Amino acid sequence: MTRHNFQLKQTDMMNYLYSILVIGFLAGCGGDSAEPKEAKVQIAEEGNPLTAPVDYLGAVNKANKFSNKSIELAQVNKAMQEFVITEGRNPKDLAELVESGFLAQEPKAPYGMEVQYDPQTGKVSIQAKQ
Repeated sequence: MTRHNFQLKQTDMMNYLYSILVIGFLAGCGGDSAEPKEAKVQIAEEGNPLTAPVDYLGAVNKANKFSNKSIELAQVNKAMQEFVITEGRNPKDLAELVESGFLAQEPKAPYGMEVQYDPQTGKVSIQAKQ
């Protein structure tokens, strides 16, 4: 094998490898694939940077409402304890706490929820309407 033949074979081999790379690249770039659609779904689930301030404010508002209801229930439970110490029994309803001056007003439940009171146990909770 002469040096000239070796260079020719090496050039043919390089052309062959180059052709395979070009064909592989073109095959990978063509057609619709499910990958971009999945990527769009993941971006939507992770959040959009453009709506992040709105999402944040919504979360803060939701947490604020929850904390206000927790504080309100804590006030009702404190009034309930004071009533039991004073009267020696649980009130028959939450209106009795207001009438006797232990509570300024009856607690209001958020939309779609209701305040439930069990006079036997004296427990107050906020639960979804059924």
